[in-house]
Amino acid sequence: MPAIRGQNSKKKTRRHTRDLDQVHADLRDEKHLAEFKDAKPIEDLPGLGQYYCKECAKFIESEANWGAHQKGKVHKRRVKQLREEPYSQKEAEAAIGLTTDNGKRTTTLMEVDDGAAAA
Repeated sequence: MPAIRGQNSKKKTRRHTRDLDQVHADLRDEKHLAEFKDAKPIEDLPGLGQYYCKECAKFIESEANWGAHQKGKVHKRRVKQLREEPYSQKEAEAAIGLTTDNGKRTTTLMEVDDGAAAA
């Protein structure tokens, strides 16, 4: 049965993997990766979860497929993309001219109270 928006839209969401910033977090912090891998029971994973590619965030079925995956174009492209550090929110805002720095507070609590009492 085709999807409502066409059968191609269904394929795109099914094959979606983790985004590059999520994979960067996985590679930096082993605890983050462990939480992701523990989200599914081992019995449901391909190859019982033995072979996992951190860069592609993908479980591989067998050792032969693991070797073929590492030599493949998709894996190499993903590794090349991961060499570049992701932009932070602060860098993105600076690129479009926004600043979130409100400066140092100039009035103290006592000055505000004195001004209210004098008026």
